[in-house]
Amino acid sequence: MRDLKTKAIVLKRTDYGEADRILQVLTPEGKFSVMAKGVRRSKSKLAGGVELFSVSEVVIHEGKGELGILTSAKLLEHYDAFVRDLELLDLGGALMRDASRRAEHVDSEEFFNILRQSLQAAQKHAAEGSETRWKELLRAWASMNMLAASGEEINLKFDTTGTKLSPELHYVWDVENAALAPHEMGRIGADHIKMMRVMASTPLEVAMKVAGYGDLIDEISYIVKCAEKATKI
Repeated sequence: MRDLKTKAIVLKRTDYGEADRILQVLTPEGKFSVMAKGVRRSKSKLAGGVELFSVSEVVIHEGKGELGILTSAKLLEHYDAFVRDLELLDLGGALMRDASRRAEHVDSEEFFNILRQSLQAAQKHAAEGSETRWKELLRAWASMNMLAASGEEINLKFDTTGTKLSPELHYVWDVENAALAPHEMGRIGADHIKMMRVMASTPLEVAMKVAGYGDLIDEISYIVKCAEKATKI
């Protein structure tokens, strides 16, 4: 038995008994199911640290079974933008479900980092009242990077023939081969590929500073959605 002190994002909460909750939490060490005893009581010291759309510092007591015991939870960051915007609430829910599903099969600190960056960026841009298409970029960035953390990285080097992608050509996404295919009428060009490479290799806030991404996001989102459907996880 040991105690794990770490940061956590609550993915799901399920009421149990009269005052307890079973939580699914995502941490840099992986995904855990934990029991938060008495958390629904008004005087519980745990209650403030197990909110959805938050990052908390927690201590998990790991026993012999699969269910750990949450012994401490201190709120570090709370992203209230998600409870004030239904569209953002749907987006946040989709991101957490994706992270939860992938962390079930692959151990990677990146799932926690990707989800945290996504929540932070959403809070910031919602507060700024940005009129750009940042929500679509956020969703595509998170999905691309979660795919990569799962070992399902989108191929941005070679086309379906094994030839290096060229800035002089246009492409379409070949669903069957999960790669870009040269096509004279293709809508995917050098700017799309460059933007996707930035998204795959930099923090979210860096990608959001690229000028003109709104003109590219429709095609990029389509590629990411196709890649997600083809994923093994």
